[in-house]
Amino acid sequence: MSETVAAPPLKGAALIKDEVKRLPDRPGVYRMMGEDGEVLYVGKARSLKKRVIQYAQGRFHTQRIAHMVDQTRSMEFVTTRTETDALLLEINLIKQLKPKFNVLLRDDKSFPEIVIRREHPAAQLRKHRGAHTIKGDYFGPFASAYSVNKTLNTLQKAFLLRSCSDSVYESRTRPCMLHQIKRCAAPCTGLVSLEDYAGLVDQAEAFLRGKSRAVMSRMAEEMTAAAEEMEFERAARLRDRIRALASVAQETQINPETVDEADVFALHAEGGQACVQVFFFRAGQNWGNRAYFPRVDRTDEDPDIMGAFLGQFYDDKPIPKLILVSIEPTDRDLLAEAFCQKGGRKVEIAKPLRGEKKQLVEHALINAREALGRKMAESSAQTKLLAGVCEAFGLEAPPERIEVYDNSHIMGTNAVGGMIVAGPDGFQKSQYRKFNIRSTELTPGDDFGMMKEVLRRRFGRLVKEEEEGITDVVRPDLVLIDGGAGQVGVVKEIMADLGVDDIPVVGVAKGPDRDAGLERFYIPGKPYFMLEPKSPVLYYLQRLRDEAHRFAIGSHRTRRAIDMKKNPLDEIEGVGPGRKRALLHAFGSARGVSRASVEDLAKVEGVSQALAERIYAYFRKE
Repeated sequence: MSETVAAPPLKGAALIKDEVKRLPDRPGVYRMMGEDGEVLYVGKARSLKKRVIQYAQGRFHTQRIAHMVDQTRSMEFVTTRTETDALLLEINLIKQLKPKFNVLLRDDKSFPEIVIRREHPAAQLRKHRGAHTIKGDYFGPFASAYSVNKTLNTLQKAFLLRSCSDSVYESRTRPCMLHQIKRCAAPCTGLVSLEDYAGLVDQAEAFLRGKSRAVMSRMAEEMTAAAEEMEFERAARLRDRIRALASVAQETQINPETVDEADVFALHAEGGQACVQVFFFRAGQNWGNRAYFPRVDRTDEDPDIMGAFLGQFYDDKPIPKLILVSIEPTDRDLLAEAFCQKGGRKVEIAKPLRGEKKQLVEHALINAREALGRKMAESSAQTKLLAGVCEAFGLEAPPERIEVYDNSHIMGTNAVGGMIVAGPDGFQKSQYRKFNIRSTELTPGDDFGMMKEVLRRRFGRLVKEEEEGITDVVRPDLVLIDGGAGQVGVVKEIMADLGVDDIPVVGVAKGPDRDAGLERFYIPGKPYFMLEPKSPVLYYLQRLRDEAHRFAIGSHRTRRAIDMKKNPLDEIEGVGPGRKRALLHAFGSARGVSRASVEDLAKVEGVSQALAERIYAYFRKE
């Protein structure tokens, strides 16, 4: 009796040809998957049937597409109502799944903004990131934290708006240092009426909306009037505020006359790498620029790169009414329609051909070209350094991902472990992680115990994600530890327990008298060794260690600052925000509350006799 032999599973073009038989002639999104379910490519189509069948016909524009089809082992499809919906879904899936054959926007972070917070009678001026959950007026985006901090600093000088938290505001009994250095009008203590303070808020809002000349003209008139009335101190204060506003205009470099609100994108691609330079213009002012280096292939066309970049860039960001580009993106009209649908207003994507708008794009293009040149030079140097690290530590290949660990604490308090990541593209700050030390059994200052906890959590999670089949889990090629043989031994013990002891570990210990340049390197099972004192590889490893140290200390200071800001009133049952505000207003500070008698506490509005006794007992529980 003959046995039935199962047909081998379909793959590549044969698989795609079979899938086409069941596809509808409708818009949608398709996914190509590889051997282990890894997503190779995400694409959208006006007609799934007509688009996908092209992959089965064997007529490919590039060898790369042929390679992608050959690796395909399965496909998934989602139909949508319109091609615009398909485009929006495609963008979302690309950012989420990071397919290896798609153009991919990397290092995509939210931009800082300035918000005038309106939830309080005395509006607060502050920096903001993320969703617009606070009631107020938002201005941005700014290209960097540096640019927004500098603008905030200037606005404080010019408009004297408060930046303190509500709890600090409510507890003030006398003006703070910011008032003394003329950066706050001190509405907290009544040195300016809420009505006059609201006028300052309106001036700040007008300035940020682009009415800078009108605001400065009004202030100049007030200065002249004050001088004529012999109020020279007031005139001098107005003069300083005008100077501060003028400095904002000077520092923004390019302030176009014909562009009120726009983002400018310029693309330069060379040698299989690309740079997209983005400039932000709001209220007729340049609010900074940032360079992006998306993951591309040599065969990707510039319009395709620009189209993919724009779609992913605006997936989670506010969209301006005008987008100026150096290269007209693929599916420009479809992108504009999707942006209109998302932003709820008309959005124009244009490649200017003349005038000031063209000059703005050309300026961005020069910046893109120069940024890519610097990036390629750095990449070449970085490649040599990683090859040197490979040779120094006897690795099988130059490391693509180096993880460096360090701890920071003061006598064991607010202990934090820090992990930084570096590779061919330099420091990968989006991959940095901090670990608040949780164990209550550690002896204060036990660096070995802290390192154990950090490494157990880091690699325990890695093992768990690998077991769950998560596809984007990345193992380090090298782990650097700040410490000597003892720390390295602890780390190897943890990694052996978790079954990841195949990852190379090296300890970096400071030399005698902690002199830089005399570092000792510890590899398990080998005697320690040193590198040449002026070796570029040694300088590179010092930079990695110093960056890990900087990050760990910064994380520790942040945690310590949060602890210092905690108010003991927050820990008392029955004291919510309203009663806390009333107590601070009555006694000036938490220390004042701690010294109050039960009778005085009970006189505060909202505080019952029982609560007064509880508060009194809390501060005397020792």
